Amino acid sequence: MLSITTDYQTSQGNPYPYLRAIAEAGFTHIHWCHQWNTDFIYHPSEIDQIGRWLHELGLQLLDTHGSEGKEKFWYAPEEYARLAGVELVKNRIDFTATLGGDTVVMHAYPATTDPALAQYNDHIFDQLRRSLDDLQPYAMERGIKIALENLIDFAGVRAGAVAAADAIDNFDLILRVYEHYGPEYIGFCYDSGHAILGHSRMKRLAPLMSRLCVLHLNDNDGQGDLHLLPFAGAVDWELAAKLIADSPYDKPMSYEVSMNKMGIDDEAVYLQRAHTLGTQFAQLVAAQ
Repeated sequence: MLSITTDYQTSQGNPYPYLRAIAEAGFTHIHWCHQWNTDFIYHPSEIDQIGRWLHELGLQLLDTHGSEGKEKFWYAPEEYARLAGVELVKNRIDFTATLGGDTVVMHAYPATTDPALAQYNDHIFDQLRRSLDDLQPYAMERGIKIALENLIDFAGVRAGAVAAADAIDNFDLILRVYEHYGPEYIGFCYDSGHAILGHSRMKRLAPLMSRLCVLHLNDNDGQGDLHLLPFAGAVDWELAAKLIADSPYDKPMSYEVSMNKMGIDDEAVYLQRAHTLGTQFAQLVAAQ
């Protein structure tokens, strides 16, 4: 059993053609990543239709990438925007619970060197706690965890304020969240590509992996967030396999990858390659 992200080509528009191609390539599960960075709200009719497509194609929803939103940011410094962001996360919780998944992945960024955002650094954790408190009963009543993903200071890198090699990560922030919420509510999403941006941060992951419940497996060159297929870049896949094997993770291997940088234009060929390499890594984990 293998899972792949639905947005391997695009994250917006009609998802059905991509779901069909995923099923035809032999994948059994999906990580829902459409609309992961928009303010899009799924209506019940849309959720029901996606459910019918999944049933038709023999696919199962594994987990969902919740949207951090644009205007509706889930821990925005402005209270009205934070509350709107909480409603956006609730929408993804409903989406996931209805379609049979168990976790919604959310971004929680470290303090940033971006001049436009750094003024909010001291306010970030308080707003994040407010949102996690607001979401906890809603998520747990529906049997859904929230998984925080390992990230670096992407905003600072984009603004040119810091190089990827010097960008801080959010490991300490996630551990701080762990102190306030139990593993039945807050889990961890391991993004193998993010863990090597600028330099390898993989050996510091062990404390976070104790709550591993979602995988974003992908590769890159250590400099850009390329979302390459496994074994196409600089990730230490032997170490990644050991980290996963030593964790409580018990779901199919799941790949958050993109066609854009792989140099493969044929969608079917790309997905078949993704399945082959995904199987190879799954065997590596099993061997551990």
